[in-house]
Amino acid sequence: MTVIDISPSVMQFLLAFIVVAPLLGALAALLPAPPGLRGRNPDQAVLRHGVTVTGAVLVAAIVLAAGFDHDHPATMQATTDISWIPALDVRIHLGIDGISLPLLVLTALLTFLCALYSYFKLPAGPSPKAFVALVLVLESGTLATFAVLDLLLFFLAFEMVLIPMYFLIARWGGDQRQAAAWKFILYTLLGSVVMLLGLLLIGLKSGTFDMVALATDNGRGLTTSVQVIAVLAIGLGLAVKTPMWPLHSWLPDAHTAAPTVGSVLLAGVLLKMGTYGFVRILLPVAPDGMRTFAPYLAAFAVVGIIYGSLACLALARTGAKGDLKRLIAYSSVGHMGFVLLGIATMTPTGVNGALFANIAHGLITGLLFFLVGAVKDRYGTADLDTLAGATGAALYGRAPRLGALLAFAAVASLGLPGLAGFWGEMLTLFGAYSPAEGLSRPAFRTFMAIGAFGTLLTAAYMLIVVRRVCMGEHAPHSRLSPDEQSQQAPRAADGPQPSGTAGSPSSETAGPRTAATPQLADIHPYEAAAWTPLVALTVLAGLWPAVLLGLTDPAVQQLLAGGKS
Repeated sequence: MTVIDISPSVMQFLLAFIVVAPLLGALAALLPAPPGLRGRNPDQAVLRHGVTVTGAVLVAAIVLAAGFDHDHPATMQATTDISWIPALDVRIHLGIDGISLPLLVLTALLTFLCALYSYFKLPAGPSPKAFVALVLVLESGTLATFAVLDLLLFFLAFEMVLIPMYFLIARWGGDQRQAAAWKFILYTLLGSVVMLLGLLLIGLKSGTFDMVALATDNGRGLTTSVQVIAVLAIGLGLAVKTPMWPLHSWLPDAHTAAPTVGSVLLAGVLLKMGTYGFVRILLPVAPDGMRTFAPYLAAFAVVGIIYGSLACLALARTGAKGDLKRLIAYSSVGHMGFVLLGIATMTPTGVNGALFANIAHGLITGLLFFLVGAVKDRYGTADLDTLAGATGAALYGRAPRLGALLAFAAVASLGLPGLAGFWGEMLTLFGAYSPAEGLSRPAFRTFMAIGAFGTLLTAAYMLIVVRRVCMGEHAPHSRLSPDEQSQQAPRAADGPQPSGTAGSPSSETAGPRTAATPQLADIHPYEAAAWTPLVALTVLAGLWPAVLLGLTDPAVQQLLAGGKS
């Protein structure tokens, strides 16, 4: 069943266009704008160019999804297979199935929303031309990662995103951006070198780099020792990008320093590349090696869940001077732990849960970083103590729609039933209850219990954030007698200090809210345009999970069966 009937040749063209168009658009962004398209100034022209290119890619991705045969989601569709380097049997092999299609559409959507947001709110930094070109190169590399079906092409696409993200952090980021950018590039490049060795080992030992042929063979052409070495090498590279505890330490610094759109793309898109590699390459190509390492992967995953939650609780407590962007970054460590736990179960239930959690995390955490960026723009800081204590009634009293949306994203992130975050976590825990044959049930049920406890910790820190940022905190001396309060009220009414400044009072010194508390700008129209699709999809995926699971389940079943349905 397809929504619209599209010929195979048009489907091939659409997929090739989706991968190549952003790269061509990046080159065009660096050229002078034609006279008729310059608008008010060259900067506006190049930003409009970014919106146009990413919008065209999103439309192509939606048409591709509409032409996708939903009755056969396990079959590779829109395939292109052209010989590129005959000596190494490297081919330009593209294709999509029910696993890669949702990630492809998510990438196109988030990149378009980031381009639209940047048109109105460009981060401070060098030339807008370079900014737009880097975002488009980043989009091309990410889309190619989800579309290619050759191991070496996968590696090239995987690496293609590193340099653009490095420059987005280093040139358009905030405080400590240089150190954060260097940490990001060094961690990921080191992981990539090890991953390349594992990919070459698989290709040379099996005689092919074709991912479809390798998945169909299901590891029968590789000895167990080769599979174990390959999983160790490739898994390390993918774990850095995911990121898996304890290889996660680059992530909080990168998120904290990155501009808003950089954080959205990093969390919503780039982190998915690592977990996608586990599902697309390691599970079907080296199942014996994965079975050897699955208990260790699950153990690291649940440690990441607990560690990320405890780090968020530490940042959220009063007086910790925690940064809200850093807190959301640590929450990603915990959420991606659920994805890795689902993959480690090696069951259709667990892997489907991991893929669902991937998409849900992209939608919800992308929305969270958009919102935190907006809060930081208004207050001039993301410091939780300042946000909670210096503003009287905080967001609910000063920007109620923004506060309501932040509360919505927070409860979606903690896994509230009826929203997208619930299904992925639930399915991964179900998968851990009954792991694949050959894996220890007692061990995985222990991991399931630890992961379930992690959901309680997630709820705890998210609700603390909502209470502090959206509702504010009562200052200790707000419990003074009425006479004492009346003596202090005139001082507060003289005019509060501008929020977000270095002199803003903390939660321990803030006075009671008065009529002089200034309002903040609530949601702007361009912000509503960028955020509404994420809100709608979060609700849709939560209320109608079959839309996504109907795509992924047949493909996962066939992948785990070694190409046999």
